[in-house]
Amino acid sequence: MPYPDEERRRSRPRPEHPRDREQIGADVAAVLDENFSDPRSVPDQLVGRFHGIHVPIHPNPRVAAAALRGGARAREAGRRLVRHGTDTDDVVVGLSLLAAVGTVDDVPYIQTVGLLSCTFGPLAAHAMERLPDGAGALLWLADRVAGWGRVYVVEALCRLVEGHPDVRHWLLRNAVDGDFLNGYFAGKVALAAGLHQALVGAVADAEVVEHAGSLLHVLTSCQGMGMTLAHYPHAEEALAALLRHLERLGPSPSRYYTAALLAGSLGEHGDEGSIESVGRWQTCREGYVALLEREEWCETARNAIAADDHRLLWLAESASHLVLRAFGDLLGPPRKSAPQE
Repeated sequence: MPYPDEERRRSRPRPEHPRDREQIGADVAAVLDENFSDPRSVPDQLVGRFHGIHVPIHPNPRVAAAALRGGARAREAGRRLVRHGTDTDDVVVGLSLLAAVGTVDDVPYIQTVGLLSCTFGPLAAHAMERLPDGAGALLWLADRVAGWGRVYVVEALCRLVEGHPDVRHWLLRNAVDGDFLNGYFAGKVALAAGLHQALVGAVADAEVVEHAGSLLHVLTSCQGMGMTLAHYPHAEEALAALLRHLERLGPSPSRYYTAALLAGSLGEHGDEGSIESVGRWQTCREGYVALLEREEWCETARNAIAADDHRLLWLAESASHLVLRAFGDLLGPPRKSAPQE
């Protein structure tokens, strides 16, 4: 980024989105059918053919059907457009073709262009999800994308958990990265990866525990995006188990930060649309507040502030409603949003 055709795209009007959803992708499919049905045509003749046409960046049944009709010719064209295309629409169409008829040989191309995940993430994730052993390729991409691209890849991984312990291992430790868009998939991760099952066991490693805290916190503020804490069927069980693990592992700056976020989010200052009844969480909240009141946890927080830990500094300035003993007279006027982890 910026893409080679960025200036050109800015200077020309965007094609209108078809009002009839059933017609989305029809124009692209028509161009592909024309090319694939002519035995004299070559993939390069598709270059630039999609100007003025609405090209969907998500998997589309009409484009996929055209790819299947084209077979090997579609695969050849997809490879040509993805590897050498300098026009965004051309590359999107090429990726659509590989998402439908690509093979494992195409994974390196799909992964590479998938790194530009806000544009190419939906089709890259779909392409690798349908390929044999695509889970490994998706995990490679998941470690390297953020924003909307991460949403598409993590959602695909949630559909591949069964039979893939490495996927569950990653989802329980790495899915949430602190971005606001995590709210779209946090609930799916909790259910698909069996979050509560991972927590109720006698021992959960520190990575699982800290990531679980971040994931549960996302559920406290994601109304309108995905499943909220109020609708997570194992919410109380997971929160109670997480508290036990935090007690077992002992204080650290990141664990203090997580416990404080949860304590604040479960109270009257939390997102009502995500937690609904404050009374439902009173016991959980009191447990987290009591943990934060322990002297060793307070000392850990003060030391982190002295070391300029940005997360704890934000808490000291923003969480006055929690009346956290660790901060004493460090409390200041509240800020709006927490720093990303």
